[in-house]
Amino acid sequence: MNKKMIKEFQEGENLSVPLLISSVLNGVTSNGAPYMSITFSDKSGTIDGKLWDVKEEQADKINSGSVLLVNCDVIRYKGNLQVKVHSVSSLSPDQYDINDFVVSSLIPQQVMRDNLNQAINQIQNKVLKAIVTAVMQEFDRDFFLYPAASRIHHDFIGGLAEHVIGMLKLGNNVADQYPLINRDLLVSGIIVHDMGKLFELSGTIATEYTTEGRLIGHISIMQAKLSAIADKLGYGDSEECMLLRHMILSHHGAYEYGSPVLPMIVEAEILSMIDNIDARMNTLSKAMRDIEQGEFTQRMFALENRSFYKPVIK
Repeated sequence: MNKKMIKEFQEGENLSVPLLISSVLNGVTSNGAPYMSITFSDKSGTIDGKLWDVKEEQADKINSGSVLLVNCDVIRYKGNLQVKVHSVSSLSPDQYDINDFVVSSLIPQQVMRDNLNQAINQIQNKVLKAIVTAVMQEFDRDFFLYPAASRIHHDFIGGLAEHVIGMLKLGNNVADQYPLINRDLLVSGIIVHDMGKLFELSGTIATEYTTEGRLIGHISIMQAKLSAIADKLGYGDSEECMLLRHMILSHHGAYEYGSPVLPMIVEAEILSMIDNIDARMNTLSKAMRDIEQGEFTQRMFALENRSFYKPVIK
């Protein structure tokens, strides 16, 4: 089946195309008729759609994570393209290529594994090295598959590992510049800080927040898991364990961003800063990729609702 990508959709087209259901929201019109607000996606992007006057047999098919054949019109609403859905049909896995719907890191997994192993091997502090090694042994497989978020930044297969590898490069450069920084502690904090995402997020396709993720959050989840792993190693009462837990708890940098404590050691402060740099640069890279020179991006909520200009100069 030929797959027209979302980025190729044009206003006025009538299409019958396989699309991945990323999210679904049920609603009722003022007249009492049921409708669905649906976010469709493929590896080229996402598009919002509406299905009006939903029939029961349609509602049963439309679930997050499903790939369906969607008959729709491409329309423009408030300046953005949307799809008006007429009908949906089920597809068997052999009727589409899952690679059309899944975005993966451009960095080969083995390269990311090698970079991470090198970083761990260079940790000199035996307690930090033992804790980080044990964490990686427990979460190894999922760590290299999961995204770093359900949307906004590093929201693709391998995104979490790519985010950490990018932060390790930044962290080592900053540690080279400022001898005050304990490199072992910073590197260790970078590696473990977002591991709670493996429990906060549902997986690699049509990623959503789990119940545990929504009720507890990746920050609290991971500091507890790291503490339990350190206890098993006999390092639960060590300063190294306490400092790593602090770095996890404080890495969002502010109470309003979800950190229950603020950074209170140098390495936690730097971790928070480079986490923000790498996340924002990924968000900006995605936005700039989709526009021409001399244009502005759409407003981005994650960047204080600002739009950014792509300069013409080289």
